[in-house]
Amino acid sequence: MKKIKIFQIDAFTDKVFSGNPAAVCPLEEWLDTDILQKIAMENNLAETAFYVKQEHQFQIRWFTPSTEVDLCGHATLAAAFVLFHLEHYKENILRFFSPRSGELTVTRKGELLTLDFPTDSLQQVSIKSEFYHCFNIKPTMVFKGKTDFLFIYEKEEDIVQIQPVFEKISELDCRGVIVSAKGTNVDFVSRFFAPKVAIPEDPVTGSAHTTLIPYWSAQLHKTEMSAIQLSERKGYLHCKYNNDRVEISGQAKLYLSGEIYLD
Repeated sequence: MKKIKIFQIDAFTDKVFSGNPAAVCPLEEWLDTDILQKIAMENNLAETAFYVKQEHQFQIRWFTPSTEVDLCGHATLAAAFVLFHLEHYKENILRFFSPRSGELTVTRKGELLTLDFPTDSLQQVSIKSEFYHCFNIKPTMVFKGKTDFLFIYEKEEDIVQIQPVFEKISELDCRGVIVSAKGTNVDFVSRFFAPKVAIPEDPVTGSAHTTLIPYWSAQLHKTEMSAIQLSERKGYLHCKYNNDRVEISGQAKLYLSGEIYLD
């Protein structure tokens, strides 16, 4: 009987039952991808992160209940929380390596954890009729990033009131759709929908902010910004634009710890 440690962490929040929950499984060596996918499916959370220590860094991979993904911010933040607070990692800078996204660092400063991620590249696209069918409110502009569409709206209230049509979003050629507008009490707000990868609405999406930060930095003429993801659970992020890299900061809290038993 093989036992694997598992932690569930609420990321981008300072209290449990908010932010974005992620499972984290530290491994001594990599298991078959099929087993990793089954664990993620069994966890039934938006993301499960697995990591293996390799010399001076940790190789990391992320899985939704249905697929492996290229990048996940909140599960990386959760993995860093586990290493810093539960696995007794002593340094203040963690170096992860993703086979799909390269080097990713997380810095600890008090309770705040800061992700250093590559910036997404954005290209404005024409607003096609198929985009109008995805939500009850029409966007004013649409951009395409590496994996997601970004729909821009006029005001924060649009993001609060927006109603997704999951069937139509699933038909788009993308991982998911980010919807965003200028914030009332913060610099910008957003929500994220990815039904194609079994995430109808993600509570807080670090990877989406690699797309949001360069866009809003250009619009607001600022390099440091505050943001809220307006899901039901809500997430609070501090963002910084560094040209080809972005910094995404937030807190995290332990919800549970346990063991997985594999035959």
